[in-house]
Amino acid sequence: MDKMFTMEELVAELNQYNYHYYTLDAPLVSDKEYDALYDKLVALEAESGIVLPHSPTQRVGGELLKGFTPHRHLAPLWSLDKAQNIEQLRTWNTRVLKLVNDYNTKNPDNPLPEPCYAVELKFDGLTLNLTYRDGVLVQAATRGNGVTGEGILAQVKTIKSVPLNIPFKEGMIEVQGEGIMNLSVLADYNTRAAEPLKNARNGAAGALRNLNPKTTAERRLNAYFYNVGYAEGVQFADHQEMMEFLRNNRFKVNPYLNYFSNFDDVTEQLAEIEENRSGLDYLIDGAVIKVTDFRIREALGYTDKFPRWAVAYKFEAEETTTILESVSWNVGRTGKVTPLARVEPVELAGVTVQNCTLNNVGDIERKNLKFALGTRVFIRRSNDVIPEILGKVTEESDGGEIVFPEQCPACGFPLEMRGAHLFCNNKLDCKPQIVSRITHFASRDAMDIETFSEKTAAQLHEELGVREPADLYELTSEQLVKLERFGERKAANLLKALEESKGRDLASFLFALGIPNTGKATTRMLADHYRSLEAVMSATAEELAELPDIGGIVAESIVNYFADPFVVVSINRMLALGVEAKGPEAPREVATDSFFSGKTVVLTGTLHKMTRDEAAERLEALGAKVSGSVSKKTDLVIAGEKAGSKLAKAQQLGIQVIEDEDELIRLLEM
Repeated sequence: MDKMFTMEELVAELNQYNYHYYTLDAPLVSDKEYDALYDKLVALEAESGIVLPHSPTQRVGGELLKGFTPHRHLAPLWSLDKAQNIEQLRTWNTRVLKLVNDYNTKNPDNPLPEPCYAVELKFDGLTLNLTYRDGVLVQAATRGNGVTGEGILAQVKTIKSVPLNIPFKEGMIEVQGEGIMNLSVLADYNTRAAEPLKNARNGAAGALRNLNPKTTAERRLNAYFYNVGYAEGVQFADHQEMMEFLRNNRFKVNPYLNYFSNFDDVTEQLAEIEENRSGLDYLIDGAVIKVTDFRIREALGYTDKFPRWAVAYKFEAEETTTILESVSWNVGRTGKVTPLARVEPVELAGVTVQNCTLNNVGDIERKNLKFALGTRVFIRRSNDVIPEILGKVTEESDGGEIVFPEQCPACGFPLEMRGAHLFCNNKLDCKPQIVSRITHFASRDAMDIETFSEKTAAQLHEELGVREPADLYELTSEQLVKLERFGERKAANLLKALEESKGRDLASFLFALGIPNTGKATTRMLADHYRSLEAVMSATAEELAELPDIGGIVAESIVNYFADPFVVVSINRMLALGVEAKGPEAPREVATDSFFSGKTVVLTGTLHKMTRDEAAERLEALGAKVSGSVSKKTDLVIAGEKAGSKLAKAQQLGIQVIEDEDELIRLLEM
């Protein structure tokens, strides 16, 4: 009895921690503490031979199933009518208002109220219908034809945001939601998968309709819930009451849910959702607008297919298919040679797409694209960046071959494969590398050489033989005035800007060097910690790895960079020509009693009331360590508008996030 009591306690405690971690995104304990309790439960189950039905150990996936069993839903799961534009949406609302008015005309003694509206995200995953009997999850099914679906209980039990038991224990209920695969989870999964998934929608649907629940568990699915389709002894006055019921029973409800009494506000909300769509960590293909009052819903009723009280507003697709026409290879600043795909022009998310990224050679092979020329491929666009090819539509290798280059496409130098990437090691005589390196060195966040551009870098390389940043500081007026489009004034301005750049601080100089795998936050941290160029150059990998924002890979990158004789000679030349690269003379005075003191903070997205650099300076003055990447060491993420993968990773790790810029300012001024 004592062991059973301990197991009950452990199961209840672990389920409580799961609920806070996966549903509320508010962890109560560390991963280490959770793992210790989980291991204790596993040992007790093995020793006793007893596994409680709602034990978290049941989420790892059981034995291979022989097939799916049909499940007849207790209440039908309806499809939704669709509106492709605002005009169609207003037509739907006009019809709703007319039906309400007609009802009130016939029932003057008991009229319906004016309609109010709920606006929810329309997830792009797989519909789930969960059945609970006396508080215990007893079945989970796909939508199927709306009347009968396929039983997928074993698969759904692996989703950690799905409660295995709930507080409501007064009979049967069925709850609808959407099983999804977060985009950050998909990206992480594809780095390790033998067969990468083409997109998050297919990843979720394929996992839930897989006869091996262990496969479902590996994909770390998520689920959001939005409807109670059937409930014994429970009635709701409106949508708000129903959503509160779901929250109180530990179902994960998406926070992007808003209510409006004015229909014009609904259309404004839709525009806001569409604008922020690319920053979400999951796929949506629109929004759902529902009349909130349940009396109105009952009066409006249903057509043969749809409820009249709800409509789906469809957004422009962020994913589509097109034909892969050709692949070209481009050389970057570090010598990395990356493929760029040319596709048959297609409209996607409001723009015409002709070019797509393919990342690297490994990416092409993982996505089964090696023999894909001339075939149809999936593409996705988000965050206003160049779209990405996700994979072939068919599995067959039935297209033309993408030939990997053996020589640099710019200079003909033999290429080297490092990991999944091709590299040209001809630093001294490969034009794209040289021009990009010099352009980066002169950029605003680096040495901030005014009037300098990529076109200037290319001209100086082609006509004056400039090969590295140090050459810039040996340029003369006599050389410059002879160049096309260079008069005496332009030459004088460039020389003046070069002279002024010699006084840039150590952090700017380190960033200007373009050390692989380092950004502004890392180079500033190096400058603040070591306070001299010589100390940075002589640091060991072990020392560097101890610093915040630096792991083993970044530490090795820094050490290897300064071990290159070409780099050392170039730096010594610049110092001899007057470049100062001075570090701070003493550690900056920082506050020790602020909200941010001692916290590692990551800034992401766009701020409107200050720049990210200004925010970073203020944070550092208050004792924060500003990092460029999110990790388990991160304490806080400040997410501005259109925050993307860093925000997603923070949410995945359960890290505190500030998304309100006014709240950030309040904390900065405390």
